[in-house]
Amino acid sequence: MIEKFKTLFFVRISLVSLYVALTIPIPFISSEKFKIPSIIAFVLGLFFIINITNDYVNTCDKKISYKTSFISEILGKKKWEICWKDIILIKSLPTSQGSKVHYLITRREESFLVPQRVEKFERFVSILEKKTKLNIDELSYISPLWTYKLLTYLSVSMIIGEIVAFVI
Repeated sequence: MIEKFKTLFFVRISLVSLYVALTIPIPFISSEKFKIPSIIAFVLGLFFIINITNDYVNTCDKKISYKTSFISEILGKKKWEICWKDIILIKSLPTSQGSKVHYLITRREESFLVPQRVEKFERFVSILEKKTKLNIDELSYISPLWTYKLLTYLSVSMIIGEIVAFVI
């Protein structure tokens, strides 16, 4: 049975809302000769940010795979696929922000970043543990969910402030 784990809603919406908050004023404050190009650039950027935040993980009985969009691949994000039997280790490394990132290490000594921003994370981790039979005690979200929610609320507040400032 294939299970799909999408990128967390609040991760996606925080990035999209931040993009909108930072770029929506540009078409309104640009000179007349740059209005159309700035609107086109805004829409194109919005398309890109929505597209690159739609990555997901698939798991099935035989393998785990990370799927990304064509645009993400062009921008350097790689999709991957690993058979469960090839995973020999989950290696944890600290980040500069005090959190940890985790890598799936294969028999061929390849390393693949464990997706830590997926919906149904507990279910994802339980599948990972069951299929690899490895210790996953340290696996958690890379950063607390409240940080994404706070970024979303701040971004929406900025958008509202920009709308109010433009209307008045």
